[in-house]
Amino acid sequence: MSIVTHKASGWSIGSGQPLAVLAGLNVLEDEGLAFEVATELKRICSGLGLPFVFKASFDKANRSSIKSYRGPGMDGLKILAKVKSKLGVPIVTDLHEPAQAEPVAEVADILQLPAFLVRQTDLVIAVAESAARHGALIQAKKAQFMAPWDAKNIISKIAEVAPDVGVILCERGVSFGYNNLIVDMLAIPEMKKLGVPVTIDATHAVQLPGADPRTGGASTGGRRDGVAIIAKSAVAAGADGVFLEFHTDPDKALCDAPSCLALSGADALLATLKALHEAVN
Repeated sequence: MSIVTHKASGWSIGSGQPLAVLAGLNVLEDEGLAFEVATELKRICSGLGLPFVFKASFDKANRSSIKSYRGPGMDGLKILAKVKSKLGVPIVTDLHEPAQAEPVAEVADILQLPAFLVRQTDLVIAVAESAARHGALIQAKKAQFMAPWDAKNIISKIAEVAPDVGVILCERGVSFGYNNLIVDMLAIPEMKKLGVPVTIDATHAVQLPGADPRTGGASTGGRRDGVAIIAKSAVAAGADGVFLEFHTDPDKALCDAPSCLALSGADALLATLKALHEAVN
């Protein structure tokens, strides 16, 4: 299996590499919180010797309700640029429209294709072209309706546009009936057969789409206690990296509060995941 490396920062993921950590906030709320979470996660990952990328969305375009908090929009890229510059950490963020690809690639080191949009050809082309121009990587989330082996089409579509751009696949569960997701751990080795590193989005994998009792189904619910279980299971199944979202006060998070973890527990969880990764490999 190949190793994917971001040349500018030296961050790597793949065979023989330490467990990669893509972690941060679900969505940007304010600059202070972004720096607090990024600083703490950088400290933890540095102590554990784990390659760290800070994650935060500037816009959550796929919301259950028009009233749901979406984030600061494109202005959020300024916050991400400050975090990157002052803390010296790579950035990963998602985007939703082809026109966003170039400005996002000017800041982010990993461009993330959302699961619901991963088959949108115009978006994939724009992301691939911008990633190639700026030396960025691409993390593509496998759609909730897609079989793991069908992810080969994501990789080939990117390769036709930008054959030299490194691609990471991300597992985040598959739709199972109404308002539920499941994660088939066999999907991890299946996607690794495609020759790319694979991460697990343990946060979004515990979502209960459209099933938040606090809003009568106007937002997504979640099972926070399941995040660590899924993360550990995926690492044991061979995942090369973990994608996790934290908050200083999860219950007050402005987006997907039921699914995000307390920042205070990040140290213990990441230490456990590191040990599992080393045992498996």
